[in-house]
Amino acid sequence: MKGLFDSMYKVVIPMAGFGTRMRPHTWSKAKPLIGLAGKTVLDYVVLQFKTLPEFENAEFVFIVGPHQLDQVKAYSEQNYPEKTIHFVVQEEMRGQSDALYQAREYLNGPMLMCFSDTLLKADFAFLKDEADDGVAWVQPVPDPRRFGVARVDGSNRVIELIEKPEDVSNNLAVVGCYYFKNGEGLVSAIEEQVARNVTLKNEFFLVDAINIMIERGSKMRTAKVEAWLDAGKPDAALETNRFYLSEGYDNSAEAEAAYPAAAIVPPVFIGPGAVIESSVIGPYVSIGENCVLKNVVISDAIVEAQTKIENKVLTASLIGKDVQIVGHAEKLNIGDNSWIQP
Repeated sequence: MKGLFDSMYKVVIPMAGFGTRMRPHTWSKAKPLIGLAGKTVLDYVVLQFKTLPEFENAEFVFIVGPHQLDQVKAYSEQNYPEKTIHFVVQEEMRGQSDALYQAREYLNGPMLMCFSDTLLKADFAFLKDEADDGVAWVQPVPDPRRFGVARVDGSNRVIELIEKPEDVSNNLAVVGCYYFKNGEGLVSAIEEQVARNVTLKNEFFLVDAINIMIERGSKMRTAKVEAWLDAGKPDAALETNRFYLSEGYDNSAEAEAAYPAAAIVPPVFIGPGAVIESSVIGPYVSIGENCVLKNVVISDAIVEAQTKIENKVLTASLIGKDVQIVGHAEKLNIGDNSWIQP
């Protein structure tokens, strides 16, 4: 049985950061639980691996911060009771490699690692026949300086990974998703990285551990993603919401039938129990369950569950759970050649 256990894919998701770029939402909830196109960020992180060979048998390892554990565990147990999910707490934020090392007891056999705010579209089915020791998913970008990049040879084999390069001549950004044929090799490389004290701004970055694996003879190649999305900042979350709603994760037809007194502009997702009166909803709007919307015009927005909005025009907005927003009519006396700006 141990041989079978070790051959199962492990999908490791580090998510222990504080989510400072998504405040105020992350003051009250873990960043992976922020709403997105009718689901949560975490749901889309899990679903993006559905083409993984034997996905139904894959085990997940969620690396969380101590402030996230209760919320993420409760959500996972409620929504993925059929999945084997291990929870690991990273008590101190010492970088990506350190996060993975906390989960070392689970890093055996074939594994994938993907950061929790990295959302992508890719086909993982080829991994059942993958001959190399690792795969790094990549995408060319106009300015690679805030990412890691892969320096490759003529066969797309990785020579070196470089974190946050100053040189922009190589724009092949690594998207934050990797496959390792043997997780034990990664753990060993992290141990050497720590022994060498290879850090950037006092953090242990994963690319340096991978470079050690390459030094030792591991063969890693690149594979391009079909789409690379981000949910780590408000504007990026809205863009990702637009993408998933356009990719079929909407329920626009059902919404148009359910709310004949409202104008529904596809694509939208409207959760169960929502009340919508005298409103225009869409395009690119995700509404959580049991929301109440009256006399509103909302476009390009995410509104989470149990929120009530009345008499308001909103666009490019993220609204959390259990929020109340009530607008009002204004009395104006404006002369010629005037303007009003928000």
